[in-house]
Amino acid sequence: QVQLVESGGGLVQPGGSLRLSCATSGIRFTYYRMGWYRQAPGKQRELVATITDEGRTTYVDSVKGRFTIARDNAKNTVYLQMNDLKPEDTAVYYCKAGITTNYWGQGTQVTGSS
Repeated sequence: QVQLVESGGGLVQPGGSLRLSCATSGIRFTYYRMGWYRQAPGKQRELVATITDEGRTTYVDSVKGRFTIARDNAKNTVYLQMNDLKPEDTAVYYCKAGITTNYWGQGTQVTGSS
């Protein structure tokens, strides 16, 4: 059974930091590019960051220099370090395994608010 479980979300003041984790099971983790997506209220889900099995990363422009995606292949886990959070980062954050799969986590809420 495929499982992706996100954790680490919460309420944070602007300028603060959070680290999201996505623990996976039931998949061959090193086979997949891993991605973090987010969906704000009333908006479409957007791709935030990706990381290949070899560690190559991409980021949406709005988070470059603030967010860092990383993976631990030994723990089958992908992370998203989020620094200098802004109110516009408020969203539900999801991890996904692969590009054309339907392997999604349940999401974790991140709220940037003063």
